[in-house]
Amino acid sequence: MSDNRSLDLAQACASLALDKKGDDPVIIHVEGVTSYTDFFVVVSAPSERQVSAIAGAIEDGMRECGVRPLGVEGKESGAWVLLDYGEVVVHLYLDEARQYYDLEGLWADAPRVDVVEDDGVAIRKAWEEAHRDEVAARREAL
Repeated sequence: MSDNRSLDLAQACASLALDKKGDDPVIIHVEGVTSYTDFFVVVSAPSERQVSAIAGAIEDGMRECGVRPLGVEGKESGAWVLLDYGEVVVHLYLDEARQYYDLEGLWADAPRVDVVEDDGVAIRKAWEEAHRDEVAARREAL
């Protein structure tokens, strides 16, 4: 885990998506380029059911760490689901929608971060360990 909470959160989300067979996860570092978030995590899947399953796995995995999304959009349609964690925004697309909206092309000037292809649960637990005090405080608040 890094010293950057936002990057750790982005890695955890990407790894959880990979655990549910998400396709081609990309982490885009938009801090300094946009004012509302630090990282985008972009993932796609071939079916609406899989997009929804990936969204659910990310929500469940992060909830276990006491982290809840500030907002969730599109979960009922499954073509494009957005999970807003503040400093990290996760975009989950159907394969065709990802190509059509081309978020990676729109943010082509923003640097990419290599996704740590590890077990999502292991990454989440490492995140939880690295941010233990924050996790404890969030769990107490629940």
